[in-house]
Amino acid sequence: MSTHAPRTTRLALTEVGPAEKGQAADEVVVAVSPQFGVEQTETMVGISHADVLREAMAGIEEEGVTARVVRFSDTADLGQIGNRGAKLSGSGIAIGVQSRGTTLIHQADLVPLNNLELFPQAPLLDEEKFRAIGRNAARYAKGESPAPVTVENDEMARPKYQALAAVLHIKEMQSLDPDRRPTELAVEFTTEGDR
Repeated sequence: MSTHAPRTTRLALTEVGPAEKGQAADEVVVAVSPQFGVEQTETMVGISHADVLREAMAGIEEEGVTARVVRFSDTADLGQIGNRGAKLSGSGIAIGVQSRGTTLIHQADLVPLNNLELFPQAPLLDEEKFRAIGRNAARYAKGESPAPVTVENDEMARPKYQALAAVLHIKEMQSLDPDRRPTELAVEFTTEGDR
Protein backbone atom coordinates (compact mmCIF):
# COMPACT_ATOMS: atom_id res chain seq x y z
CA MET A 1 0.00 0.00 0.00
CA SER A 2 1.35 3.37 -1.02
CA THR A 3 2.00 5.99 1.63
CA HIS A 4 1.98 8.74 -0.96
CA ALA A 5 -0.77 11.34 -0.79
CA PRO A 6 -2.84 11.64 -3.96
CA ARG A 7 -1.54 14.14 -6.48
CA THR A 8 -3.56 17.29 -6.92
CA THR A 9 -3.15 19.51 -9.92
CA ARG A 10 -3.98 23.17 -9.38
CA LEU A 11 -4.76 25.55 -12.20
CA ALA A 12 -3.98 29.24 -12.45
CA LEU A 13 -5.51 31.12 -15.39
CA THR A 14 -4.16 34.65 -15.77
CA GLU A 15 -5.66 37.12 -18.21
CA VAL A 16 -2.98 38.56 -20.51
CA GLY A 17 -5.16 40.72 -22.76
CA PRO A 18 -7.71 40.64 -25.56
CA ALA A 19 -7.46 37.53 -27.72
CA GLU A 20 -6.41 38.24 -31.27
CA LYS A 21 -6.49 36.10 -34.40
CA GLY A 22 -3.56 33.68 -34.31
CA GLN A 23 -1.05 33.67 -37.14
CA ALA A 24 0.50 30.25 -36.53
CA ALA A 25 -0.98 27.50 -38.68
CA ASP A 26 0.12 24.95 -36.09
CA GLU A 27 -2.01 26.07 -33.16
CA VAL A 28 -5.30 24.94 -31.65
CA VAL A 29 -7.33 27.30 -29.47
CA VAL A 30 -8.91 25.82 -26.38
CA ALA A 31 -11.92 28.09 -25.91
CA VAL A 32 -13.45 28.01 -22.44
CA SER A 33 -16.71 29.35 -21.05
CA PRO A 34 -17.07 32.27 -18.57
CA GLN A 35 -16.92 30.24 -15.36
CA PHE A 36 -14.27 27.71 -16.40
CA GLY A 37 -11.61 27.71 -13.68
CA VAL A 38 -13.20 30.66 -11.89
CA GLU A 39 -16.03 29.90 -9.44
CA GLN A 40 -16.63 26.52 -11.08
CA THR A 41 -13.46 24.44 -10.93
CA GLU A 42 -14.61 20.97 -11.94
CA THR A 43 -16.94 19.27 -14.38
CA MET A 44 -20.33 17.94 -13.33
CA VAL A 45 -18.73 14.59 -12.45
CA GLY A 46 -15.86 16.06 -10.46
CA ILE A 47 -13.01 16.15 -12.97
CA SER A 48 -11.02 19.25 -12.11
CA HIS A 49 -10.74 21.93 -14.76
CA ALA A 50 -6.98 21.65 -14.21
CA ASP A 51 -7.09 18.04 -15.39
CA VAL A 52 -9.43 18.86 -18.28
CA LEU A 53 -7.12 21.57 -19.58
CA ARG A 54 -3.90 19.69 -18.82
CA GLU A 55 -5.06 16.60 -20.70
CA ALA A 56 -6.48 18.49 -23.70
CA MET A 57 -3.29 20.56 -24.00
CA ALA A 58 -1.11 17.45 -23.61
CA GLY A 59 -3.02 15.73 -26.41
CA ILE A 60 -2.52 18.75 -28.67
CA GLU A 61 1.19 18.94 -27.88
CA GLU A 62 1.69 15.20 -28.43
CA GLU A 63 0.83 15.88 -32.07
CA GLY A 64 3.43 18.65 -32.32
CA VAL A 65 0.81 21.43 -32.29
CA THR A 66 0.67 24.43 -29.96
CA ALA A 67 -2.27 25.08 -27.64
CA ARG A 68 -3.57 28.56 -26.84
CA VAL A 69 -6.33 29.18 -24.28
CA VAL A 70 -9.03 31.85 -24.70
CA ARG A 71 -11.97 32.66 -22.43
CA PHE A 72 -15.32 33.83 -23.80
CA SER A 73 -17.26 35.85 -21.22
CA ASP A 74 -20.15 37.01 -23.40
CA THR A 75 -21.73 33.63 -24.14
CA ALA A 76 -22.24 30.22 -22.55
CA ASP A 77 -23.36 28.67 -25.85
CA LEU A 78 -20.93 25.87 -26.67
CA GLY A 79 -21.41 26.17 -30.44
CA GLN A 80 -20.58 29.89 -30.29
CA ILE A 81 -17.61 29.36 -27.98
CA GLY A 82 -16.14 26.64 -30.18
CA ASN A 83 -16.82 28.39 -33.50
CA ARG A 84 -15.53 31.77 -32.37
CA GLY A 85 -12.50 30.07 -30.83
CA ALA A 86 -11.83 28.40 -34.19
CA LYS A 87 -12.03 31.78 -35.91
CA LEU A 88 -9.28 33.04 -33.55
CA SER A 89 -7.13 29.97 -34.14
CA GLY A 90 -4.32 30.19 -36.69
CA SER A 91 -5.22 26.70 -37.90
CA GLY A 92 -8.96 27.38 -37.84
CA ILE A 93 -9.47 24.59 -35.29
CA ALA A 94 -10.61 24.94 -31.67
CA ILE A 95 -11.83 22.87 -28.77
CA GLY A 96 -14.79 24.44 -26.97
CA VAL A 97 -15.36 23.51 -23.32
CA GLN A 98 -18.17 24.53 -20.98
CA SER A 99 -17.55 24.56 -17.23
CA ARG A 100 -19.77 21.52 -16.71
CA GLY A 101 -17.59 19.56 -19.19
CA THR A 102 -19.61 19.50 -22.40
CA THR A 103 -17.05 19.72 -25.19
CA LEU A 104 -16.70 19.92 -28.96
CA ILE A 105 -14.12 20.32 -31.69
CA HIS A 106 -14.95 23.14 -34.11
CA GLN A 107 -13.68 24.51 -37.40
CA ALA A 108 -13.73 28.17 -38.43
CA ASP A 109 -15.56 27.72 -41.74
CA LEU A 110 -18.50 25.85 -40.19
CA VAL A 111 -21.60 27.43 -38.68
CA PRO A 112 -21.87 27.39 -34.87
CA LEU A 113 -24.37 24.51 -34.73
CA ASN A 114 -22.25 22.37 -37.04
CA ASN A 115 -18.93 21.02 -35.77
CA LEU A 116 -16.31 18.36 -36.32
CA GLU A 117 -16.98 16.36 -33.14
CA LEU A 118 -19.50 16.89 -30.33
CA PHE A 119 -19.34 15.34 -26.85
CA PRO A 120 -22.74 16.26 -25.40
CA GLN A 121 -22.72 13.86 -22.47
CA ALA A 122 -20.25 15.50 -20.11
CA PRO A 123 -20.65 12.79 -17.42
CA LEU A 124 -19.05 10.28 -19.80
CA LEU A 125 -15.89 12.32 -20.39
CA ASP A 126 -12.82 11.43 -18.32
CA GLU A 127 -9.19 12.54 -18.43
CA GLU A 128 -8.35 10.00 -21.14
CA LYS A 129 -11.15 11.29 -23.39
CA PHE A 130 -10.04 14.91 -22.95
CA ARG A 131 -6.53 13.90 -24.01
CA ALA A 132 -7.91 12.07 -27.05
CA ILE A 133 -10.00 15.15 -27.93
CA GLY A 134 -6.82 17.24 -27.80
CA ARG A 135 -5.01 14.81 -30.09
CA ASN A 136 -7.86 14.81 -32.60
CA ALA A 137 -8.11 18.60 -32.63
CA ALA A 138 -4.38 18.76 -33.39
CA ARG A 139 -4.77 16.22 -36.20
CA TYR A 140 -7.53 18.32 -37.77
CA ALA A 141 -5.21 21.33 -37.47
CA LYS A 142 -2.58 19.39 -39.44
CA GLY A 143 -5.11 18.71 -42.21
CA GLU A 144 -5.69 15.10 -41.24
CA SER A 145 -9.05 13.32 -40.98
CA PRO A 146 -8.82 11.36 -37.72
CA ALA A 147 -11.33 8.76 -36.63
CA PRO A 148 -13.70 10.45 -34.16
CA VAL A 149 -13.04 10.01 -30.45
CA THR A 150 -15.32 7.25 -29.24
CA VAL A 151 -17.43 7.84 -26.15
CA GLU A 152 -19.84 5.37 -24.68
CA ASN A 153 -23.52 6.28 -24.80
CA ASP A 154 -25.41 6.10 -21.53
CA GLU A 155 -29.15 6.65 -21.89
CA MET A 156 -29.42 7.24 -18.15
CA ALA A 157 -26.80 10.02 -18.05
CA ARG A 158 -29.26 12.69 -19.17
CA PRO A 159 -31.99 12.02 -16.61
CA LYS A 160 -29.43 11.37 -13.87
CA TYR A 161 -27.54 14.65 -14.36
CA GLN A 162 -30.22 16.89 -15.93
CA ALA A 163 -30.96 18.89 -12.78
CA LEU A 164 -27.27 19.43 -11.99
CA ALA A 165 -26.58 20.43 -15.60
CA ALA A 166 -29.35 23.01 -15.39
CA VAL A 167 -28.00 24.48 -12.16
CA LEU A 168 -24.47 24.73 -13.57
CA HIS A 169 -25.76 26.32 -16.77
CA ILE A 170 -27.71 28.92 -14.79
CA LYS A 171 -24.57 29.79 -12.81
CA GLU A 172 -22.65 30.16 -16.06
CA MET A 173 -25.39 32.37 -17.55
CA GLN A 174 -25.40 34.61 -14.47
CA SER A 175 -21.74 35.41 -14.98
CA LEU A 176 -22.04 36.59 -18.60
CA ASP A 177 -20.57 39.95 -19.50
CA PRO A 178 -21.95 40.85 -22.94
CA ASP A 179 -19.50 43.74 -23.41
CA ARG A 180 -16.35 41.75 -22.71
CA ARG A 181 -14.16 40.64 -25.60
CA PRO A 182 -12.53 37.19 -25.69
CA THR A 183 -9.51 37.12 -23.38
CA GLU A 184 -6.19 35.35 -23.87
CA LEU A 185 -5.21 33.30 -20.82
CA ALA A 186 -1.80 32.26 -19.53
CA VAL A 187 -2.01 28.77 -18.02
CA GLU A 188 0.00 27.49 -15.09
CA PHE A 189 -0.28 24.05 -13.50
CA THR A 190 1.13 23.16 -10.12
CA THR A 191 1.08 19.68 -8.67
CA GLU A 192 0.87 19.00 -4.96
CA GLY A 193 0.90 15.87 -2.88
CA ASP A 194 3.49 13.87 -4.86
CA ARG A 195 6.06 13.51 -2.09
